[in-house]
Amino acid sequence: MKKQTIKEILQDYKKVLHHDITVYGWVRSFRANRFIALNDGSTINNLQIVVDFENFDKEIISKISTASSLKIVGEVVESQGAGQTVEIVAKKIIILGDNFTEELQNTILQPKKHSLEKLREQAHLRFRTNVFGAVFRIRHALSFAVHSFFNQNQFFYINTPVITGADAEGAGEMFGVTNFDLNAIPRTEEGEIDFAQDFFGKKTNLTVSGQLEGETAAMGLGRIYTFGPTFRAENSNTTRHLAEFWMIEPEVAFNNLEDNIDLAEDFLKYVIQYVLDHCKDDLEFLDKRLEEEQKTKPEKERAKEGLIEKLQNVIAKRFKRVSYTEAIEILLNSKENKKGKFQYPIEEWGTDLQSEHERYLVEKHFESPVVLFDYPKEIKAFYMKLNDDNKTVAAMDVLFPGIGEIIGGSEREARLDVLKQKMADMHVDEHELWWYLDTRKFGSVPHAGFGLGLERLVLFVTGMTNIRDVIPFPRTPKNAEF
Repeated sequence: MKKQTIKEILQDYKKVLHHDITVYGWVRSFRANRFIALNDGSTINNLQIVVDFENFDKEIISKISTASSLKIVGEVVESQGAGQTVEIVAKKIIILGDNFTEELQNTILQPKKHSLEKLREQAHLRFRTNVFGAVFRIRHALSFAVHSFFNQNQFFYINTPVITGADAEGAGEMFGVTNFDLNAIPRTEEGEIDFAQDFFGKKTNLTVSGQLEGETAAMGLGRIYTFGPTFRAENSNTTRHLAEFWMIEPEVAFNNLEDNIDLAEDFLKYVIQYVLDHCKDDLEFLDKRLEEEQKTKPEKERAKEGLIEKLQNVIAKRFKRVSYTEAIEILLNSKENKKGKFQYPIEEWGTDLQSEHERYLVEKHFESPVVLFDYPKEIKAFYMKLNDDNKTVAAMDVLFPGIGEIIGGSEREARLDVLKQKMADMHVDEHELWWYLDTRKFGSVPHAGFGLGLERLVLFVTGMTNIRDVIPFPRTPKNAEF
């Protein structure tokens, strides 16, 4: 017999009303030795179990506490109390897992409010809380929506290497991969590490992006996307950075910059709408949580809109498309810049924009999502298409309220001679990327793509403020616990 989740029972309770069913879950609370709030993780809503004390062994009842795991057989009936439509009158209770009561007192499973920092310290248990149950159900829904969007639009899912010899970003902030005995690393006559003796016969790293490999697939399959783990050895402890994160990277043959912007906007609106349609209870819970949190802030620092309203507004508004040059003019002439309120003042064209500048454009100037395009070539990667002005590249960044950059992408440089010159100017070794250059030799075509960090998307959709709270087990400097 198929086991039913609590979500299924609550959604289709008329099918089981006045029938005996079996349910499983963990105790969220046990009031007056009579009412058990049971949850199995399928929904943020609990199922109320009514226990007639006289019908059960007192020893069994005494062992039931918060966080106990139970199997319960009982009849589904209309609830006599407020707060739920139906409840189960228990006929049989089996304790599946006892609690070590003394140790329980030192965990976040205690029925009281805990700080997010405390919850982070016990990441292995935080799935059992309302906040993180909601966050990770939404993360799942977003991940499913990503695959659904691309499948509906005839993209092919490609798995690019986690271990690579290429540095896609040219940033050098990569984790090395080696099979060497670190106490006896072989060296050449010149004293350099002899990677020829390593497992792969060359220096290799954990990838920061699957883009370069993705481009090669797009040159044969037309439309592809990657969705996998990426790694960056950046010694950053901000609320927006992780050392291990998940990237979504579509690549499309025959697309130009404008096509790329259209794809990014359609994609973001689709996945956000999917969550609004399928995660109503979790979003409402997080919306109320955010509302309570806002009340503790000074009035001028409070958000102008609730979580659900924010998501609906992103879908309703067409993203504002603004050139980098226009954005710099706006920032140069802003009161914030003139009065020195920016931590990083805007002084001239060519400045690399910081999160504070991006959020000013989105939240204060345009009050809508913004797509910036045509950035100075000096501040962008070698693979981006050089524009006719020889000053800018066909790059695009999508900026969201509260987040700043959520997507970064470009039309790629399809001309072999221009690409080789850009690689030389930026000191990218073309011998390491001979296979990438080959794609420009045999039927090269205009093509474009972008990268989206899943965690930043989850951060935006859930209203959480620290990226460590939207990935199950965060990896950050000095932290690889669990």
